[in-house]
Amino acid sequence: MSENRVALISGANKGIGQQIAKDLAAQGITVLIGSRKLESGEIAAKAIGEKAHAIQLDVTDADSVAAAAERIRKEFGRLDILVNNAGTVGEFPPGTPFAERLKFNTPSVAPLEYIRQVFDTNVFGVISLTQAVLPLLREAPAGRIVNVGSSMGSLKLASDPANPYRPIFGAAYSPSKTALNAVTMAFSIELEKTNIKVNVVCPGYVATDLNDHQGHRTVEQGAKQAVKMALIGPEGPTGTYSDEDGTIAW
Repeated sequence: MSENRVALISGANKGIGQQIAKDLAAQGITVLIGSRKLESGEIAAKAIGEKAHAIQLDVTDADSVAAAAERIRKEFGRLDILVNNAGTVGEFPPGTPFAERLKFNTPSVAPLEYIRQVFDTNVFGVISLTQAVLPLLREAPAGRIVNVGSSMGSLKLASDPANPYRPIFGAAYSPSKTALNAVTMAFSIELEKTNIKVNVVCPGYVATDLNDHQGHRTVEQGAKQAVKMALIGPEGPTGTYSDEDGTIAW
């Protein structure tokens, strides 16, 4: 594998994204901390060390995405790894309890604007950023795209009455992750004859801002599968859906 690799991680100023960046930097990879607020990214980059650089990136803003891709080419000259980590369960006023936010996810009453907001980040943002940096990844000796999904997007698991998380499948977050699975498959099929591998991973139920830190896994645990797939060699898989325990049913 080529040295001096560069990785871009969206939503990397905190949580799982920051941990993924930290772990990749520990492997000697230059990491670009994608953050909607540049200042937040700079704080995260400083905490990681000299291998980390902040880059302003809002995956829902076409101008921001284009500017980030241009900066990467001009300043770093390459991109080997893209981790589409940025995700949302929707924007709510600060302090809104997780249980209250879940009510917006009820299919019969979920506001369409709310659903669009979630898909804009979790699906369209992934497509937008991937398209923007794909020319750089095509030039890399071994491009890697890792999409951070969720087992909540598995239709197989959602259809199982014994699944304890089935009741909160909802109208927005879980379907957006199902759509992300389809997007991952689409890119992997298009790129399967290239050196680029595209996979989606589930970090598990990690304690982050996304769920009011109710998850039972740490960010260190949550980052492991994404890091593993970012570092796979030429014999590694493409077009897969997995977590630390193995393959997840689509």
